[in-house]
Amino acid sequence: MGNLNQWGVALCAVLPMLFFGAILVVIVLRDPDRLGWALADVALGVTGLALMRWRSSRPWPVALATALLTVFSTTATGPAMVAYVSLCTHRRWRRIVPVALVSLLGPAVSGSWDGITQATIVSAVTESIVLGGLTVFGLYLRERRDLAASEREAALAAEREHLQRIEQAKLAERAKIALEMHDVLAHRISLLSMLAGGLAYRKDLTAEETREIALAIQESAHESLNELRTVLGSLRRDGALEAPQPSLSDVAALFDEVRAAGQKVDVDDTIDGRELLPTQTGRHAYRIVQEALTNARKHAPGSRVTAELGGRPGEGLRIRVSNPAPSGSAAGPGGRMGLVGLAERTRMAGGTLSHTIQDGRFVLDARLPWEAPAP
Repeated sequence: MGNLNQWGVALCAVLPMLFFGAILVVIVLRDPDRLGWALADVALGVTGLALMRWRSSRPWPVALATALLTVFSTTATGPAMVAYVSLCTHRRWRRIVPVALVSLLGPAVSGSWDGITQATIVSAVTESIVLGGLTVFGLYLRERRDLAASEREAALAAEREHLQRIEQAKLAERAKIALEMHDVLAHRISLLSMLAGGLAYRKDLTAEETREIALAIQESAHESLNELRTVLGSLRRDGALEAPQPSLSDVAALFDEVRAAGQKVDVDDTIDGRELLPTQTGRHAYRIVQEALTNARKHAPGSRVTAELGGRPGEGLRIRVSNPAPSGSAAGPGGRMGLVGLAERTRMAGGTLSHTIQDGRFVLDARLPWEAPAP
């Protein structure tokens, strides 16, 4: 495109030169004595054409020089017109006006050396009209360039915004995966810790009981690997199907699992119409219950946990988990990170999460939206 523009500019400068050059040829054919004058005219025109090389980097000196050349050369008119248009695209009137005056007065003065005639007046008027048109054209080109630049900037801004949205989506997805990994690993590792603790500190276990606990540890480790593979599988983008994710229907199995590991859990489940609960909401509910049980094992080991689940379509889903809150207990490594993750998960599901200590018990209360089905 740049080469085409350069060729177009050169053509605009050369065509007037050829026109006036043809007139000079006719004049020389009629009057051979004016050959030297014609050659000088052409030489000055070629000089103006050579100055076009610097019209972009030094528009004002080139425009002024070519305008002065038109006082002595008609063939320099082409390069002078192009240089003047280039100057007008910069919109600096303190430089445009002097060059415009030279472009008007120079040819008028040279044409009036033999006296002012009707042809001289017509030529001056024509030059004024042409110069006005060139001025408007130069300003128009500047507007076009500004518009094209603004469109390019808008396109670049839109592209940057699009890339930012993609990056934010990636970060959100990574945070979601990190949250899933935290929930899965924290739950499974705490179960393993509880089971292993039973083997380490209980001396009254029979061989059969020891074998059962060892098998439970093996099963929990196996489930840990399976759930971790499921979470990491969400990173795949090859179109493979992901393993089924846990939902509210799996909460009963979760309670059985933690009870088998030794955690004491009382459950009050009054959910009505659980089959109508959206899959994504059920998945969030499962993870909230799972993390709440994990927190209870970490901060109140051996204590009895109460889990209350209730709700129905149109009223929302409520999950309330409470356990004794021993005084003076300090949060271990990663303390309260589980609550932060739960709050983020609940927020993503459009719900609310609160936690407090009431009557010596730590109470975690989560509410998730559950819209009534359309009639």
